[in-house]
Amino acid sequence: MPSFAVSISILGLVQAALVALPRWRPLPWLGRLRSPWWALIPALSIAAVVALVELNSDSATVLAWLALLAVPPLAALALAWLVHGSRPGWALAVPPLFALAWVARDALAGQAAATALSALACVTLGWLLVSVVPSLWLRLGVYAMAAIDAYYVFSNLLQEPNAVLSAAVPAAGLPRLQAVHLGSAQMGFGDLFVAALVGCLLAQPADGPKCHARRDISARRQWVAAGLVAVLALAFDLLFFAVDQLPATVPVAAALAAVTTIERRRRQAPQL
Repeated sequence: MPSFAVSISILGLVQAALVALPRWRPLPWLGRLRSPWWALIPALSIAAVVALVELNSDSATVLAWLALLAVPPLAALALAWLVHGSRPGWALAVPPLFALAWVARDALAGQAAATALSALACVTLGWLLVSVVPSLWLRLGVYAMAAIDAYYVFSNLLQEPNAVLSAAVPAAGLPRLQAVHLGSAQMGFGDLFVAALVGCLLAQPADGPKCHARRDISARRQWVAAGLVAVLALAFDLLFFAVDQLPATVPVAAALAAVTTIERRRRQAPQL
């Protein structure tokens, strides 16, 4: 198994890849559900899971079963439709990945397969949320998620519930897809979700969902944000020399804020 430093660095790069991975795929059939209130989901997902696990540790097993059943079809949808270069036939990669995550669950290959499935599922979840929330409100939701995550981590309120949830197994021998384990490091499912969510946000055409002519700008914006996430995540990980746990949502939110600020200043700059 790779060392903790290598493992956590790879997971940070997985977050960066998730920012670049989604492609613009509108889901108009969700239009009737559009509301800014859905922007509460990223932040509440942390608070609700922590409260649920603290109130009843058996709920961790329920969440493990939910992830086991939901992640593979969500990952298949992402491979078939929602990522750059996706093709319907790519969904056929999900069963082998799941089989590898199952039979080699304690080996690096199995952990990598499980991480890939969870990451792809997060892309689908990100598109579902982006399709029903106005962009401004969703950006605020990402910032709120990072703030709550940081509060829970630095107040030592997340460690115990997170340990219970990460250790939960749907049934003996089945893979754990409710958390991300790779080598000597682990992340929460939400840490991948926030990265995929930001990627979906930035994949939207620059001037709104009907502006197809500027998709190239959106792709460049994703790559810039992905680079920022990679740099910020790797730099942020240096704090592990001083602490045992960090909020991995923070570098992603910081990258989103940076890209948003750069774009705003570019629009406000006088045109020569």
